[in-house]
Amino acid sequence: MLAAVVDHLAVANWMFATVHRDEDAEPAEYPEAVPRPSGAETEAMETPRDARGEGAATPAEIVAFLSAP
Repeated sequence: MLAAVVDHLAVANWMFATVHRDEDAEPAEYPEAVPRPSGAETEAMETPRDARGEGAATPAEIVAFLSAP
């Protein structure tokens, strides 16, 4: 869930920067999604799922993800 919050905040910042940029400036690149413990791509951000549902990360995957530098 934290990764989804970070993704949405990044998109909101991107929207704000896009609207308030100078007309002659290069457009900002759309932000990439934060990696999920299950390895899901940006679809995880667009499709909410139950934590116990299919494709949910296992406790071992979560610990490995949070322990990674």
